[in-house]
Amino acid sequence: MDVGTVYSQPEHQFYHKWAILSDPDDITAGCKGYVKCDIAVVGKGDNIKTPHKANETDEDDMEGNLLLPEGIPAERQWARFYIKIHRAEGLPKMNTSIMANVKKAFIGENRDLVDPYVQVQFSGQKGKTSVQKSSYEPIWNEQVIFTEQFPPLCKRIKVQIRDSDKVNDVAIGTHFIDLRKISNDGDKGFLPTLGPAWVNMYGSTRQYTLMDEHQDLNDGLGEGVSFRARLLISVAVEILDTTSPEIICSTEVQVEPVSNISESATGKMEEFFLFGSFLEATMIDRKIGDKPINFEITIGNYGNQIDGVSKSSSVKKKKKEGENEVEENELIQNSSEDEDEEDGDLTSVSSTPPMKPFTTDRNYFHLPYFEKKPCVYIKSWWQDQRRRLYNSNMMDKIADKLEEGLNDVQEIIKTEKAFPERRLRGVLEELSVGCSRYVTLANKDVNLAGRTKLDRERVKSSMREMDSMGQQAKQIRTQVKKNTVKDKLRLAQNFLQRLRFLADEPQHSIPDVFIWMMSNNKRIAYARIPSKDILYSMVDEETGKDCGKVKAVFLKLPGKKGFGPNGWTVQAKLELYLWLGLNKNRKDFLNGLPNGFEEIKAPKTGPGLQSVPPVTLIYNMKQVFQLRAHMYQARSLFAADSSGLSDPFARVFFSAQSQVTEVLNETLCPTWDQLLVFDDVELFGEASELRDDPPIIVVEFYDQDTVGKAEFIGRTFAKPTIKMCDEPYGPPRFPPQLEYYQIYRGNSTAGELLAAFELLQIPFDTEEIRRALIAVHDFAVPQIKIGQGGRADLPPLEGPTDSERGPILPVPLGIRPVLSRYRIEVLFWGLRDLKRINLAQVDRPRVDIECAGRGVQSALIQNYKKNPNFSTLVKWFEVDLPENELLHPPLNIRVVDCRAFGRYILVGSHAVSTLRRFIYSPPDKSCNNWASAAKLMNGYMVLTNGCSHAHSSPSYSSCTFSRPAGDIAVNLEAESPIRKMDTVVKLDAMSDAVVKVDMSEQESDKEKKKKKKKKKGGVEEEEETDERVLDWWSKYFASIETLKENLRAQEAAQAEAEEREDLEMVAEATDIRPEDLHLKGSKMKERFKEKKSFKDKKKSHAADGLEKRPLKARVDELMVYNKELEYEYGNFEDWLHTFNLYRGKAGDDDEHALDDDRIVGRFKGSLCMYKVPLSQEITREAGYDPNMGMFQSIPHNDPIRVLVRVFVVRATDLHPADINGKADPYVVIKLGKSEIKDKENYISKQLNPVFGKSFDIEATFPMESMLTVSVYDWDLVGTDDLIGETKIDLENRFYSKYRATCGIASNYSLHGYNIWRDPMKPSQILAKLCKEGKIDGPHYGPGGKVKVANQIFTGPTEIEDENGLKKHIEEHLALIVLNHWEEIPRVGCKLVPEHVETRPLLNLDKPGIEQGRIEMWVDMFPMDMPAPGPAIDISPRKPKSFELRVIIWNTDDVILEDDAFLTGEKMSDIYVRGWLKGQQEDKQDTDVHYHSLTGEGNFNWRFVFPFDYLMAEEKIVISKKESMFSWDETEYKIPPRLTLQVWDADHFSADDFLGAIELDLNRFPRGAKTAKQCTLNMIRNEQELPTISIFKQKRVKGWWPFVARDENDEMELTGKVEAELHLVTAEEAEKCPVGLGRNEPDPLEKPNRPDTTFLWFLSPLKAIRYLVCNRYKWLIIKIVLALLLLIMIGLFLYSMPGYLVKKMIGA
Repeated sequence: MDVGTVYSQPEHQFYHKWAILSDPDDITAGCKGYVKCDIAVVGKGDNIKTPHKANETDEDDMEGNLLLPEGIPAERQWARFYIKIHRAEGLPKMNTSIMANVKKAFIGENRDLVDPYVQVQFSGQKGKTSVQKSSYEPIWNEQVIFTEQFPPLCKRIKVQIRDSDKVNDVAIGTHFIDLRKISNDGDKGFLPTLGPAWVNMYGSTRQYTLMDEHQDLNDGLGEGVSFRARLLISVAVEILDTTSPEIICSTEVQVEPVSNISESATGKMEEFFLFGSFLEATMIDRKIGDKPINFEITIGNYGNQIDGVSKSSSVKKKKKEGENEVEENELIQNSSEDEDEEDGDLTSVSSTPPMKPFTTDRNYFHLPYFEKKPCVYIKSWWQDQRRRLYNSNMMDKIADKLEEGLNDVQEIIKTEKAFPERRLRGVLEELSVGCSRYVTLANKDVNLAGRTKLDRERVKSSMREMDSMGQQAKQIRTQVKKNTVKDKLRLAQNFLQRLRFLADEPQHSIPDVFIWMMSNNKRIAYARIPSKDILYSMVDEETGKDCGKVKAVFLKLPGKKGFGPNGWTVQAKLELYLWLGLNKNRKDFLNGLPNGFEEIKAPKTGPGLQSVPPVTLIYNMKQVFQLRAHMYQARSLFAADSSGLSDPFARVFFSAQSQVTEVLNETLCPTWDQLLVFDDVELFGEASELRDDPPIIVVEFYDQDTVGKAEFIGRTFAKPTIKMCDEPYGPPRFPPQLEYYQIYRGNSTAGELLAAFELLQIPFDTEEIRRALIAVHDFAVPQIKIGQGGRADLPPLEGPTDSERGPILPVPLGIRPVLSRYRIEVLFWGLRDLKRINLAQVDRPRVDIECAGRGVQSALIQNYKKNPNFSTLVKWFEVDLPENELLHPPLNIRVVDCRAFGRYILVGSHAVSTLRRFIYSPPDKSCNNWASAAKLMNGYMVLTNGCSHAHSSPSYSSCTFSRPAGDIAVNLEAESPIRKMDTVVKLDAMSDAVVKVDMSEQESDKEKKKKKKKKKGGVEEEEETDERVLDWWSKYFASIETLKENLRAQEAAQAEAEEREDLEMVAEATDIRPEDLHLKGSKMKERFKEKKSFKDKKKSHAADGLEKRPLKARVDELMVYNKELEYEYGNFEDWLHTFNLYRGKAGDDDEHALDDDRIVGRFKGSLCMYKVPLSQEITREAGYDPNMGMFQSIPHNDPIRVLVRVFVVRATDLHPADINGKADPYVVIKLGKSEIKDKENYISKQLNPVFGKSFDIEATFPMESMLTVSVYDWDLVGTDDLIGETKIDLENRFYSKYRATCGIASNYSLHGYNIWRDPMKPSQILAKLCKEGKIDGPHYGPGGKVKVANQIFTGPTEIEDENGLKKHIEEHLALIVLNHWEEIPRVGCKLVPEHVETRPLLNLDKPGIEQGRIEMWVDMFPMDMPAPGPAIDISPRKPKSFELRVIIWNTDDVILEDDAFLTGEKMSDIYVRGWLKGQQEDKQDTDVHYHSLTGEGNFNWRFVFPFDYLMAEEKIVISKKESMFSWDETEYKIPPRLTLQVWDADHFSADDFLGAIELDLNRFPRGAKTAKQCTLNMIRNEQELPTISIFKQKRVKGWWPFVARDENDEMELTGKVEAELHLVTAEEAEKCPVGLGRNEPDPLEKPNRPDTTFLWFLSPLKAIRYLVCNRYKWLIIKIVLALLLLIMIGLFLYSMPGYLVKKMIGA
């Protein structure tokens, strides 16, 4: 399997999957077993998410969890992959010429300097062709055959031409074949097929050096910078029939010869013509600016002058360039002299004349291509496979249009402009039109030479795809509504991916074009342009997107040099015009150039000059423009200085000019507000053409350093808005809007630029034009000057307004955004976890806040160690910001350390990229509904009276907002006209604390439950749970069940939703034409069947879960979160936010600095920004503290002593730490300086240990607020290893309004397992919350009512104390309100319930990979409050000892295995064996009942099994040493299962197994009363039959069936056993002991067995008597009679002759 397959899985991983093993030497053998594994592919800084499984049973289902991507069948067939290698051409030299000369001197012949062979790699195997000695054009004609299962899990075949060498073989070029692109798995699909077709290989430059620095490129890593060779290959796949006898079983790679293929098989040779013109070359790097520079264009080896042509040595092939040996070609070559006249050129001109670059600003150079534009042209010969490229071009164009449209839509959504849905409808309309146009155009030239099977299949399948895509686009277009835009946008993005995939052509034809910049005959920088992009076609849609267009091309350094900081600088920027087409279509090649030029041909004698392409173009028409660059601001720039800031300036390049903005010191968000004016920009060509496609503007950003040159920090590109002289300067296009341009630094983003660019044409003076026209007639090159009236027509520029800034022009008013005054309030809370800076501890830190050039500084922390909190909590500053929120600059938080002598050292900084979530909007008084009270943009609400409201309210409480509007009408002001209405919420003590608005619902619910109970098996077995059995664990397990059920329900809902979506899509796709419907519908259905079965499985799992669920006894539950608690509650950042501080200079991509390494600490605080002045109502409210601004009634941040109680329940899926694949975990807890190690209580050899511990630590916030819970592995020798740890920020929890100090239980009780843990009772908590929130209440009324803020809640008020006495108490009522606190207007929020959270354990040595999970919770109690009671006991349950006594009375109908000695009669020697699962070594056997002829056996034999059992978990606990070397015992938990087996005893061979039954002691079928009633159905229909539990019944007797599987894997009945099971506790067992077998005490009587059950060799006489008397009496009599008869006949025959003679003689 290749890595890509894993990476394309969801979450980039296979989790707990079974891989099928097969034997590579015998493919007929089938599956040889399974191995279960996890595979994940992790990028730098990725986290692996472990999926949370709803039920563990899924994982044992191997078939459903195979290690295969979705959609691949479990049973894969074997197939053969044939890769045919025919020949190659155009190979480069692979030896230096010196070596060749040496060879020539010795051997005396000139040979080609390369010995190529081809190596093919696929699915971990390699195959090689033979080596062709010394040949630039080797011919192999061999095929490499791989045998692999189909569809394969490897998606790529790697084909590599290598040069065989004595020392080491070197790759010449590499090509990857992607199987997904050469096959189609649909129902009309095709097996992988390719060619025969040429593939082009690219790699390093062709001149041979011993140490090639770009060798990686030849191995296929990175983008090739030069053409290396082309190879003719084909691929085919055949599916094997593994049943046929003559098949080769092994999967070894084979290599065989194949026949040669005809020349025309790959297409007809055509002459192609490539033309290029360089219109400008600017931004040339200054390192090479001092030498003359020229540019070279190559296509394949054509045009490559330095190292292109490797002439072949054989005489026959002495041709111009290694063309194919086609006879026609020979003719063309040889007769080329005769054609000289018409053709006019034999030599291609592939490079421009060298020129010395100029510079205007000493930064970048440019070549003086002003009026004269150099041109190049190349002729080349290739097989004519343009159709492939045309089809790709059509799809690419559709995809480009779609991509542009989708980006527009996203931009509209992001900037919140109106009507994104209209634009999306337009985009989908365009797409469907494009698709239908493709279908009409694609099916041309079907019978061209060289069409391969893949060509035909691809056209068919892409036409089908495009057709369906067009239909779907139409369909989706009708469904685009305002609220569905985002979903439909996602669907449209899927279209885009499909289009891009289809457009990529796997069979190459014409190689790519390379443009090289050469200096001093050395290759410096290159650009690579796919040939399809510049290919010409008569049909507009088929033409390449850059064919006959002027395009900006940026040159880059080759290979590894182009990575990292070197690659960030542009080597050169070209404006380039390219055209590639058949030589016969050549007449149009200049059509796309800007008009107004004369051609200048190469000087050449002879006629026919007209058809020669020009060498230079001379432009005599030019337009003069003025460019105005409105540079407003940049944001989130890269921090280039160690201070964590930069001193940025921007340089704008346009054409050959550049200008610079001013340098702004110490900022990452410079607001330059500067207008740069470029006068007299000369552009060539017609005005109208320039307007449609203006040249690009490059903006580069630098950090000014006092010494050394400025450091590059990013670059962006922009296109200006153009105004011609005849257009008015006004809306809609002018003045232009400021736009955001993304800044890049290498491949990473490095900020955004907010700017606008306009290009204004300067009109000519009429008199000048007249003179110029006269001059043209005299063939003088016109010199047109700008007239006096020239600039007056441009819109006026304002002068410099700001006297301080000198001559700098500001951005004019129409473009600059409208500003208003904002006040930003900052809450300074404290600093945490600051690391050392320059090896010194941070001692006196301060925080500086800066936004848009203004800012504020916090108070200085005097001693960071003693108290890291700030003394002054709130400060504010005012700043002018744009009204438009999208234009708000980021806010920077910087922390500096104040050292002695007034030095400041930057500790770290943080940029808040968007202030949006901190904007405060005053409450809307006109609205009566509380939901629209004052809030922050993302739902945080800072209220004048303290508490805030979160939309990030926990996920499960979303019910709050979804109530019908009529439900609650809350009065905020008395004079409002709405009548008062109290919402009545009733609850009874037993209900699950879900709000039910009326009782009728609940009653009907209960009735339903009753009916349900009756249905189950007809017996109402309502188990009343014994209160004494219940402990904390019962509560925990009940909650986990609930969690799993919820997860299952969610999964089912999700699967259903997905299915609905699929059906919708099918409907959309089939909703085409009624007559196609049944055809298409059926296919679609098939396609969705696979998916569906998978989903159905999920759904049925979920449904099973819900059906099987027995009626649970009522246990109070807690909330089990399967993730961290803070994840549910928005990190507890309701008013206190945590900002990570990053170290100074941001790392680059290549410095491998992970963000985590850069974090140097955290700043805690918050922000609030609002427009000034604020409305009066807020400031006038009672108790308003002006010092606190918007942060009223926030607790004080003085140090506070807290008792922290950590409960660790258990850990799951720990990473093994020992060689045996297990670990010996124990818990360590650190908080500040105190550390608790629980080393002596380690748990031996467990990966899922149950700790059940609580730890108390006293701590002082804020100094000790980060709690670390670690799990270590205990080792006998050496130090203990850390398995993983998790960190919890206790401070945010402690101060959060979600009240995470101690979870609120669902019920209030004074004793028992559910005892109230908080020192404050619910009524006290409620009173405190009401007081803090300044709301009315609580008012307790009679009849169990309580009123809080105009809402009434009802509930029971009675409670039992320990002695069972009932008391009246208001706690229940208060608790009901607390559990529904989120419904209280304005201040309500979901309070943290009693819970257990699941936290991932991480280890720094294995970043991103979860090392297991730990389930735990934390309670915190301030020390100045009453002390809490003792910690609740969650220690693991102790198992109880039991003894199971099993009496085997009789067996019946046991199958007869043996043939009796002597007689061959069927019989069996029966005995029964039994054991408890997990204790196989303690198995017990009965004595043997010999010679049972009827299958009946009598035993009266007793087995005794002692065991330890956990009632609540229904598991047996076994402790045993794993091996003799184990240090201590390991504990296992196993379900209690009793296994009984029946065997046939043999004396001289092994005993034969006859049958078995396994009884789950908790749930097993009742035994049958008689042997006759005992059938196979007792096991088959186990689910339907009523079951019993030995732990409840204590004593059971009956008949049970023995079963075994026959050859067909069917169950068959092999006997029946009558047994009695008796369960006693260990104490009872001691009181009345019993003996094993039939021994004392309490012996069983001997069984009454028939006489036949004895052993013949112990009492042979008895055996003989038995044999003779009983069975063979008649047989023996018959034999005796027969013998007598025989004797008589014998005697008769013996005496007869003598007697006769006597008679005859008459004696």
